[in-house]
Amino acid sequence: MLDSDFVKRKIGLIQDELMRLGEFANLTIDEIAKDYRTQAIVERLLERIIGRAVDINQHLIAECGAHLETVRKYRDTFLRLADLEVYPHEFATQIAPSVGLRNALVHDYNDIDREVLQKSIGEAIAEFNDYTKYILAFLEKG
Repeated sequence: MLDSDFVKRKIGLIQDELMRLGEFANLTIDEIAKDYRTQAIVERLLERIIGRAVDINQHLIAECGAHLETVRKYRDTFLRLADLEVYPHEFATQIAPSVGLRNALVHDYNDIDREVLQKSIGEAIAEFNDYTKYILAFLEKG
């Protein structure tokens, strides 16, 4: 059974962290790179936002997509939500690559491109604000 409270709680956490991430949106690559604390905060916020979205995706797929093929990759969870008509396929292909950044952060790859990291701040704010709106609208259709 779809647990709307679980999903809404995760959405609230994503929205809170998007606001926090917004504090870093106007920083340059050099400003992020020169302060390891700033870089660590940005990385962790991005990781948590994307991870929570994957949690939501997996829950929605498990509860609403039992008739669909099992998803094995986190990236594919974003694509599968388009199949469930949570949001358009175009949006799914736009947001799904965020998992690549999440994987790099989680697995502590040492070669995180600071330019990619800085660019990801604005992209995440835009994409995950849209994501939360789509998810909440889907829940309302209920």
